[in-house]
Amino acid sequence: MATDLGELLVPYMPTIRVPRTGDRVFKSECAFSFDSPESEGGLYVCMNTFLGFGREHVERHYRKTGQSVYMHLKRHVKEKATGAAGGAIPRRRNGKVFLDLELNRDFNGEDYEYEDEAKLVIFPDHFEIPLPNIEELPALVTIACDAVLNAPSAYKKQELESWEEEIQVSKHARSLRQLDNGVRIPPSGWKCQKCEMRENLWLNLTDGAVLCGKWFFDGSGGNGHALEHYRETNHPLAVKLDTITPDGADVYSFEEEEAVLDPHISDHLSHFGIDMLQMQKRTENGHHTDNNSRPRVSEWEVIQESGMKLKAVFGSGYTGIKNLGNSCYLGTVIQVLFSIPDFQRMYVGNLQRIYDYSPLDPSQDFATQMAKLGHGLLSGQYAKPPMKSELIEQVMKEEYKVLNWHQQKGVSPRMFKSLVSRGHPEFSSNRQQDAHEFLLHMINLVERNSTGSENPSDVFRFLVEERTQCCQSRRVRYTQRVDYCIQLPAPIEAATNREELLAYEAKRKDAEENMRAPPEPVRARIPFTACLQAFTEPENVPDFWSSALQAKSAGIKTSRFASFPEYLILQIKKFTFGVDWVPKKLDLAIDVPDFLDLSRMRATGLQAGEEELPDLMPPIVLPEDTRDNSMSSIDSPEIDETAAMQLAEMGFPLEACRKAVYYTGNMGPEMAFNWIIAHMEEPDFAEPLTLPSMIDPGPSTSDSPMGATPLGSSPPEESIAILTSMGFPRNHSIQALKATNNNLERALDWIFTHPEEEESDALSDMADTEPNDNAFSNANSHSDSTLSPDRDTTGPRVKDGPGRYELFAFISHMGASTMSGHYVCHIKKEGRWVIYNDHKVCLSERPPKDLGYIYFYHRLSSS
Repeated sequence: MATDLGELLVPYMPTIRVPRTGDRVFKSECAFSFDSPESEGGLYVCMNTFLGFGREHVERHYRKTGQSVYMHLKRHVKEKATGAAGGAIPRRRNGKVFLDLELNRDFNGEDYEYEDEAKLVIFPDHFEIPLPNIEELPALVTIACDAVLNAPSAYKKQELESWEEEIQVSKHARSLRQLDNGVRIPPSGWKCQKCEMRENLWLNLTDGAVLCGKWFFDGSGGNGHALEHYRETNHPLAVKLDTITPDGADVYSFEEEEAVLDPHISDHLSHFGIDMLQMQKRTENGHHTDNNSRPRVSEWEVIQESGMKLKAVFGSGYTGIKNLGNSCYLGTVIQVLFSIPDFQRMYVGNLQRIYDYSPLDPSQDFATQMAKLGHGLLSGQYAKPPMKSELIEQVMKEEYKVLNWHQQKGVSPRMFKSLVSRGHPEFSSNRQQDAHEFLLHMINLVERNSTGSENPSDVFRFLVEERTQCCQSRRVRYTQRVDYCIQLPAPIEAATNREELLAYEAKRKDAEENMRAPPEPVRARIPFTACLQAFTEPENVPDFWSSALQAKSAGIKTSRFASFPEYLILQIKKFTFGVDWVPKKLDLAIDVPDFLDLSRMRATGLQAGEEELPDLMPPIVLPEDTRDNSMSSIDSPEIDETAAMQLAEMGFPLEACRKAVYYTGNMGPEMAFNWIIAHMEEPDFAEPLTLPSMIDPGPSTSDSPMGATPLGSSPPEESIAILTSMGFPRNHSIQALKATNNNLERALDWIFTHPEEEESDALSDMADTEPNDNAFSNANSHSDSTLSPDRDTTGPRVKDGPGRYELFAFISHMGASTMSGHYVCHIKKEGRWVIYNDHKVCLSERPPKDLGYIYFYHRLSSS
């Protein structure tokens, strides 16, 4: 038999590999579905690529690659048998077969047992060889099988490394000497001993000095007295006071210049009278909250609809997403996106085509993973209701109260999160993130990966008309820009309970000064109309240069909708930055309406009697020796050094930051950050900025118009790519960049003020006239009408229509900061509101619309 197996495997030996260091073995999840070894058909792991495939997808991989040898993994899960005394009989067979295997099932290990089964399967005949079979298999095959079975999970290894690389134990923790100086730290009312600052305070663990921070690992800001104290005393460790919880605290080592772990933090704090067990900062679910837990308890209960008997729902569109640990920001955004027909049609409607044309490694393909996740959420395959027999069994055990949520397992987005967060310093971590930033990140990924004419993110895109007026000459300039989300201010001064808020603030300050317990918090209630009014208010333009006066002057800017999107995203600006530069949430409620009419906010364009500002750029100040050295202006490219330093403080190489700022036209740190993420893997990423003209000066530009790009040079490809991704034609983008010295912001203005000749009338009609509502009444249906993207249009692709909307979803945040807390979303489906709280999906009884963070509206038809 051994000879027979050896001869059988000889033709396939070249295709069987032993996993090397760095190879990821996907033995817990299919690349095309959420099948796992627990699924009915088990999981097939390719012995060459180590990708996993469910029963429905392994044949496709075999046909595409010709790989014939797969390891079939199957786990059988069952309840433990009970002994005579009623106790469970522990039994676990083949315990080492699936070492470090991570599955989607959340079963209690004390109540279940499992049997693991592994075998080699040879396609196309499905010849099976049970494992282990050391004596009969060739040595290479045996080694390969053993390596696959004992390989760590592809994601467990990655996640452990992400945590281990972040914080290490300080070399001072075990030998720290603390002064017996009688210092005792009160439970509240802290302030810096030198400047009396009350935020961003650090306790020196050697002498108990309480001082403000400056440049710590979490971006804290202050007067730097904690650092000065270290330089004077060499006392190395400090703990941030408002981070102390029973689970630990944020500790910083001045000497090691990084965040560190202190295994003896409890003893070190008790030396100064601080009992960690009394410093409550976390909720029972493990999500972060703040020390003033009382206001947040109410918020958590209201948003999650705690205490209500919520009815679980199952089937298509009612599948939850498992929380991988602070990944709820991802789950809520994805749930909303796949409730939009355009995303469903793009990824789930084209599922078979996407799968058939997927690359050899589908785990690294954006379209494939979007299709996989969309199918998992919409198919109903992973949200099946419990069987009648299970219900009867649970009732007999008196466990029916917890049955509904326990039956909902949801899908695990590990492979998806690994792909979309790759290279991103924040989303690739295990920390909580801002759902709004992730939403924009997803829209950007959809834009970049929509190579064809169909782009589902088109439904969010709209044009904003900005009217800038010179206050002295009264002349105006109209420009347009592309946007995907409206950020609404939350004016606290417009609160309807302002007197109550003022009284609370006075009581809070009094309690803080006298070191008493703070009063019961009061939530500000702000009318939604006040938020809209604040959005439309004129704002001052800093450093405004008036082309009419040829000098700096006072200027104001107002914004209106040049087009209305098919789906409108509204973000409430609930977060602000404290003195420690950590985002903090304003405690407020807004009466957001179900129906919204923004028609009055449509842009009007240049009005009768208005006079336009001349189309002139500010003069460029050249060095005095320009005539003697034509290279002087080229050797010193225009770079916003402030933006470059902001990026460098995040840990990126300074030269890479300067290049990012230059190639994105000084449009700010956010645009430059996106450039950095897209170019981190390039070999010359950290090399100094080198311009082509610095190598070959070419003819002098002294006779050219100031600020113009020489005709012979081509704009940076990165800048061209940014404009073309917005929907502008490549030739028009190149013309705009050449005319504006490769400045992206000016290039956008140039495009809108210099439409291509043959399309100028059409663009004018789009931007300045009221659209025909009937042309957009069927915007949700898929067709090749005038709404479809067209590469020949001069402007970005927008789906304009009437400005009347209905609320269909909102994402809510609980907690004190975007860096902590928990997200849930409510979506209106089939006329009823549904709450999506990680893997739990239930009918909503009281959707907390006034406490939302991001709101989603869909356009109403004109009928």
